[in-house]
Amino acid sequence: MASDVDSAPLVGRADQLAALRAALHDDIGPGQTAAVFVTGESGVGKTRLLTEAAARLRDAGAVVLTGSCLDIGDASPLHPVLQALRRFDADLAAGQARTSSAVRGLLRTFAEESGGADSAGALLERVSAGLSLIAEGRPLVLVLDDLQWVDRTTRQLLLYLLAGLGGLQLSVLAAVRAESLQGAHPLRRVLTELRRLRSVRVLDLAPLDRADTDRLAGEIVGTPLAPEAADQVWQRSGGNPFVVEELARDLRDGHDGLSDTLREIFLSRVDVLPRQAHAAVHAVAAGVEPVEHWLLAEVLGLPEPELIGALREAVAHRLLVGADDGYRLRHRLVAEVLAHELLPAERAGLHRRYAEALTQAPAELHQARLAHHWRLAGEPGRALPAAMAAAREAQRLHGFAEAHRHWSAALQLAATPTSGRSGAPPEVDRAVLLEQAAETAHQSGEHARALSLLAELTGGEPLAPSCGLRIRRARYLAAAGRSAPAEAEYRGVLESVDCTARDRAAAAARLAELLLHLGRYADAGQRAREALELAATVDGSTTEVVLASSALGFSEAFLEDPDAGLAVVRRALETAERSGGPEDVACAYLHLAELLTGPLNILEEGVVVARRGAERVAELGLGRTYETRLLAIATNGLFRVGQWAEAEKVVAAALRHRPSGADAVELLLARCRLSVGYGDVEASDRDLEAVATMLAGGGAPRHVLPMLILRAGLAMWQGRHDVARQAVQRGLTESRSDDVVLLGALAWHGLRAEAEAHASRTVAVDPTAVRRLRDAVDRVAAKSVTAAGPVRLNADGFLALCTAELTRLDGRGDPDAWARSAAEWDKRHHPYPAAYSRLRQAEALLARRSRSSTASKLLRQAHEMALSLGAVPLTSEIRTLAGRARVELTERAQPTGRRPGRTRSTGVGRQSAGAAPATATVEPVADELITLTAREREVLTAVAEGLTNREIGQRLFISERTIGVHVSHIFDKLQVRTRVQASAIHLRNRGE
Repeated sequence: MASDVDSAPLVGRADQLAALRAALHDDIGPGQTAAVFVTGESGVGKTRLLTEAAARLRDAGAVVLTGSCLDIGDASPLHPVLQALRRFDADLAAGQARTSSAVRGLLRTFAEESGGADSAGALLERVSAGLSLIAEGRPLVLVLDDLQWVDRTTRQLLLYLLAGLGGLQLSVLAAVRAESLQGAHPLRRVLTELRRLRSVRVLDLAPLDRADTDRLAGEIVGTPLAPEAADQVWQRSGGNPFVVEELARDLRDGHDGLSDTLREIFLSRVDVLPRQAHAAVHAVAAGVEPVEHWLLAEVLGLPEPELIGALREAVAHRLLVGADDGYRLRHRLVAEVLAHELLPAERAGLHRRYAEALTQAPAELHQARLAHHWRLAGEPGRALPAAMAAAREAQRLHGFAEAHRHWSAALQLAATPTSGRSGAPPEVDRAVLLEQAAETAHQSGEHARALSLLAELTGGEPLAPSCGLRIRRARYLAAAGRSAPAEAEYRGVLESVDCTARDRAAAAARLAELLLHLGRYADAGQRAREALELAATVDGSTTEVVLASSALGFSEAFLEDPDAGLAVVRRALETAERSGGPEDVACAYLHLAELLTGPLNILEEGVVVARRGAERVAELGLGRTYETRLLAIATNGLFRVGQWAEAEKVVAAALRHRPSGADAVELLLARCRLSVGYGDVEASDRDLEAVATMLAGGGAPRHVLPMLILRAGLAMWQGRHDVARQAVQRGLTESRSDDVVLLGALAWHGLRAEAEAHASRTVAVDPTAVRRLRDAVDRVAAKSVTAAGPVRLNADGFLALCTAELTRLDGRGDPDAWARSAAEWDKRHHPYPAAYSRLRQAEALLARRSRSSTASKLLRQAHEMALSLGAVPLTSEIRTLAGRARVELTERAQPTGRRPGRTRSTGVGRQSAGAAPATATVEPVADELITLTAREREVLTAVAEGLTNREIGQRLFISERTIGVHVSHIFDKLQVRTRVQASAIHLRNRGE
């Protein structure tokens, strides 16, 4: 099958190539024979595999002869062998006269063959002898393509040679088109005979899997495909490489529709089928896969034996695939091709027979398929009730994306004129359809679509004073990241005298949740109390109670009493699990995970809760929305504790949902945080630009401030201190958040930017910016005094960093201030800022030309921590300082599974990320426990005492599951597999 072989890479065949080399070269000895027959459907890549395998065998020292069979049967005896010899002779160099003479001698043998009845055996012997002369003691490989068309004489030659009668080391590699070996094809008998030989193998070449399909298409297009385009290529091609290449070239060249090449290929394969098999393929193409056997029998109306025979033909020709649940097309492209081969009346009749058969099926849930077939049969009146029933069934099972599809179809069907035959459609309120379609769009993450449908419901005019619609619009706006208009809508409902107590309770509860996301914790607590008071007067207000309790608990934990607030949030989750809806459960999990990983800094439990919550909400059909946000929380928690490699896996899994709105922003910020830490400039810029675009219409401080902090952090590693300054100053201007931790992080980045500018002398320090930053630090310090204990502790960590950065600005660089900062972050088990603080402490000590041994120790500790994280820019700066100070750094292999430092972070750091100073040499590890957090050291001490995970949890007041997570991380960092090995390292480093 022709294609641009030279321009299309070979993808997904590495294992097969290795197996071919082993079977045909490495595993056979002198005088032995072997053969591999590669089978597969047209376009699966047999010819390409043979070409690549032949090249590798040739490089391994084998003599390789390649030929192809012609579709003219026995009219050209030994054609592939003759062709192979002529090609080989043409490629021989001038210095290979002896080999060329042997080849031409064998060709003369063929030409002089008399064709007598007794000469066949003699010819085989002469061919074998001639091949021995050509091989000259080397392995000989005969590569034959399109063996389904092989002539009888060549078949006999193969049997003779592979039986070992020729006395030479020979391997045969041949490709056979599987769909051609039907009925009494003579090659079937030959393959049956050859399979009895232990040295003969048959390799069925399967289509590419999804990952390799995406890779091949991306290579041809020149860039990775967009998710929608990749899905389409996969579904249409079924992984067939030739089809993938054709579709990818059409995408690259901007061609719409199906190419004539593909259309003709598939039509030719269908046209050769017997009449009943032809009808079966058409029927499956019109059905909703998988098409059950009983359903196909009803649609085709064939007797069982004839139906079985027809399906066998279609399966044998590689057009259908049969399984326990029914029949599918091997390639969905066949359906596209055949759709144009039937008359409209034929297509409608086929769909009508499907619909009638499904209608008569007792006790079966076929509403979605019924709607599909009645619609294509031209009967919208019958399709509408089926579509609505399918939507309700999908909602009941929490399949909100599917439900939205069905409600959208119902909207179209309700607006479709009906013919006399189909009868009048049932009376349906279009407003109800719009409301349902909008709600399911929101639940499946299509927030812009939800707002559009809601606007259609109101005719595009300003909303009438319908409290329910205003609350719904506010929910959709908030989910889309448009917090300001959402807040205005909620307040409008609360101030309206026309709204009921239930409406006001709902508005107050959802406003409390929104304010919480905006970082306005005091306002959130006030609205939550108001919502709970209103909900107490209304029956059936579980949703309002869950939302308000979650917000109130979070607010109390942040501002007043952490334990009491945490207990309130846990009770809200219990209430949601008992009697709440899917969104109630999701919201409660979200607030609990955020509280644990954020203000309370109980990171290990927070990550466990976030991941458990993600699994739970996925079961409830909220994978694209709440699951992605919970996984973003887990990613951030893992980042803080230094488990960056695991965080990468989590964020990659979440991105497969392709979230939108605020959900996408949360996830992109989490991924960007990792990219900035790794020093991946390209990925960081891409994510920050995407976030900025999505927040252009107005975003919450919980999104805007992290975006600006990340922008500043990235700019500083690039030496662009003016860009970092602009980002931080914008954050100080726009922020209305009560989140002292977030404001502390912003202030630290600002002061660090000014200190870096002062140290590098590339940009002048801005006194006005510094004055504003000092004021911000004072505000954070004042607010944190009244905050809850854990919040104050987190804020103190950033205040310690700010204080230390101010000493850099003053030009004195106080090592004691940096020592306090390192201690603060060690207490919080955050390795990244702890490593940064050690770097600056060492820098300050070296600048004072005192305590150089302490500085050396600090640099080694910082280097170990940064290296274990994969933090390329930080590692690079540590190495630069160590090189200037002639300090020897300890090089240690990165723990298994961690992401290596990236080399494409051009412009990050003060020297190349991958370059180490010449003075940074390898020495024995001084402290093998340097990469462990303080909590992990506590757990390791208990492990060395022989305690079980449960006993350790009781001692440290942590769940047994969290202890298990710690032990796993300890094993990973110490590169051990047992508790005994870990205990030995612990005792060795205590000097016992």
